Amino acid sequence: MDEIEYRRPKYSIVVPFHDEQESVLELYRQLSEVMTERYEPVEFVFVDDHSGDATPQILADIAELDERVVVVRLKRNYGQTVALAAGFDHAAGDIILSMDGDLQHDPGEIPLLLDRMEASDADIVSGWRRDRVDNLLLRRIPSRIANWIMAKLSGVDIHDFGTTFKAYRRETIKDVKLYGELHRFIPALAAWNGAQVVEVPITNVDRTGGKSHYGISRTFRVMFDLLTIRFLIRYMSRPLHFFGPTGALAMLGGAGILFGLLVDKLWLGTDIFMHHGPLMVLGMMLTLFGMQLLAIGLLGELMTRTYFEANEKPTYRIERIVRGALARR
Repeated sequence: MDEIEYRRPKYSIVVPFHDEQESVLELYRQLSEVMTERYEPVEFVFVDDHSGDATPQILADIAELDERVVVVRLKRNYGQTVALAAGFDHAAGDIILSMDGDLQHDPGEIPLLLDRMEASDADIVSGWRRDRVDNLLLRRIPSRIANWIMAKLSGVDIHDFGTTFKAYRRETIKDVKLYGELHRFIPALAAWNGAQVVEVPITNVDRTGGKSHYGISRTFRVMFDLLTIRFLIRYMSRPLHFFGPTGALAMLGGAGILFGLLVDKLWLGTDIFMHHGPLMVLGMMLTLFGMQLLAIGLLGELMTRTYFEANEKPTYRIERIVRGALARR
């Protein structure tokens, strides 16, 4: 019997799932309807972020019937960023698309992203939820503020960093290392590597089932991530340019205070401990304390990124991989 010839997919659809049993089958049906014949060969990389409902079984059943489906189940619930990273690592297509698994992204709009990528020769096409349907105070206003700040800090002129609905060229997304909650900043990280990023308006569909995993607390985490991204983009290869001016100013200020106290002691014989004890402590702390607090946090981010990139270690562990029936022959 002749072996079935393996065709490397041109398109890969990466979808992370966590407790989305209500939407899995419908999303797969819509994706298959859009991609079949028009966009071939294609693969569907479904990442199960250790769901506790029927999602794993539904995904396994789909893989049994469709050889284009690859199911990656993570060892525990890592979160969306790591789930996307796992999907990107296992995607073989030249063009990789990502989207949410809760049906809030319309698969019918995939051609919009692909057509824009072809027309603009862009490396990333990002969806823009121009008319959002979620809560105004808890989601839309904080998101608009965060997106405006992110655009200013990163220099990437797009309106919506947070949406997962994006299309990437393979070589672009493979160069971006994801950890923490950095998936929303992929355009900024890729642009730092020289990628061209464009956007296209998409429909924001209200979820019909399941439960949202996001709340207002995410806004505060995003603000800290913004600081990390700014540091990584601007000072990744030159951290001294960030720490140097502040450190020099603090040390000069502290040294100036201590020198003044020394002159006072030698010239006037003043008892420094008795008359200027707090000022002496201030001079010492100004030299050391402020820079330590800031440097520990930002250097920790730098060391984390260096660790994962230098060792090329993934930030996840896989429990199992389920491939389509024909792919196992």
